[in-house]
Amino acid sequence: MQVVRETITLSTLAEMAESMFGNLVKAVVDIEQGIMAVGAEMHADEEALLLEDGSPQPSLWGINLYPAQFGTPRFIEFDSVINIRPRQGNRTRSVDDAAVRAAVTSIVNRLVAR
Repeated sequence: MQVVRETITLSTLAEMAESMFGNLVKAVVDIEQGIMAVGAEMHADEEALLLEDGSPQPSLWGINLYPAQFGTPRFIEFDSVINIRPRQGNRTRSVDDAAVRAAVTSIVNRLVAR
């Protein structure tokens, strides 16, 4: 598990996927700081790492990355139990707010390098 502040290569993500789930890497993105944690079996572990690192919980959103789908809409999947937040108006495992989804997408696109 690691915090990505600058970039992570697509090949590194592919290796992580292969060693853990086969085709996906779990990630948690901090939309306030523009960073993400990757490489854990559970989004909650990545969330805990970012919280320890000083990230505010309301800015953390769980996603799955599919390295083989890089460059397509299927690369990022908005699906995590940590996203269920009725107090923030998010009642699903997805990310319901379009602005938050756009922020997550922008950060992931900046941090993942071919």
